[in-house]
Amino acid sequence: MELTKESLQNLRQEYRSAELSEQDVDQNPTSQFKKWFQQALDAKLYEPNVMTLATSSLEGIPSARIVLLKGFDENGFVFYTNYESHKGRELQENPRAALVFFWAELERQVRIEGTVSKVAPEISTEYFHSRPHGSQIGAMVSPQSQVIKSRDELENHIIILKEKYADQEIPRPQHWGGYVVKPHCMEFWQGRPSRLHDRIRFKLVDGNWIIDRLAP
Repeated sequence: MELTKESLQNLRQEYRSAELSEQDVDQNPTSQFKKWFQQALDAKLYEPNVMTLATSSLEGIPSARIVLLKGFDENGFVFYTNYESHKGRELQENPRAALVFFWAELERQVRIEGTVSKVAPEISTEYFHSRPHGSQIGAMVSPQSQVIKSRDELENHIIILKEKYADQEIPRPQHWGGYVVKPHCMEFWQGRPSRLHDRIRFKLVDGNWIIDRLAP
C-alpha cells in the first residue's frame, strides 16, 4: 500500500473478538489485570509485558517510552531502569506515572495511573542478579539518556568489565533498580464494532475501588 493522506486516514480495524461488562470484571482491578495478562500469555502474544511508561517533568512536559513489566501485585506494577536516566530524573521530581498495555491480537488495552516509588534495595539486587550476565554488564556500562561520543566507547568499556567480572559476582550499580507504580486508576478497554468500545474504569476513592463505564 502506498502511503498517502487518504490511505492513512482509511486505516481501520473492526473489533469483534469479545465484550466487557461491569458484571464480567473482577471487583479488584489487580485480579482483573491478572486474568487478562494470563489470557495474553495463553494466546502466546509476543512480549505481553511490554508497556508504555509516561512520565512528566515538574513543569508538566510529558515523555513516554517502552519498558517491561517485571512484577505486579496489590502493591503495584514493577519495572527496572537506570535511576539517572531521563525517566528516572523525572520520577525523582514528579513521582507520578501512567502505564499502557496494548494487546492488539486480543483487541484489548489497559491504562494505569498512579504514584511511583523505588522498590526496596534488596529486591532490586535480587532481580539484578537474576538477569543474564550481559544485561548486568550493560546496566553498569550505560549512562542511560546521556550524550556519549560513540558506540565504541560503550563496547570498549564492556570488554574491560567482562574481563574484570569474569569469575566473580557483578555488584548491582547504585544508580540502577526498580520502581513500583501504585495505581489509583485503572481502565480496561475491549474493542467493539463501530468504535463503540467497552471501557470499564476502576477508581480508588477513600480506599475502595469504584467501578464505572466510560463512553467510548
